[in-house]
Amino acid sequence: MNQSTEIEVKNLDHLGLVAGIIDEIGIVEIINEQVSIERGEIVTAGQVVKAIILNGLGFVSGSLYLFPQFFEDKASEHLLAEGIEGRGHRTQTPE
Repeated sequence: MNQSTEIEVKNLDHLGLVAGIIDEIGIVEIINEQVSIERGEIVTAGQVVKAIILNGLGFVSGSLYLFPQFFEDKASEHLLAEGIEGRGHRTQTPE
């Protein structure tokens, strides 16, 4: 029985603590209650704000257009929400 399991390591740094505090406060839910969620949205407005906060606290020397690259080596599903990968997903599906 020689089973090979592929393990992928992702970086959390201090952002895990920040994401936990954001979840504890309920910022994502508060924003989502105030902003309507459109049909077909993949990422909610609250999740976008959470990502911007995490980006601002972890990538201070990078330009905003590098935003997707910031999340490439991060455990985005743990920091943001299940199903969200660090690939710069669109907030809405194209029509």
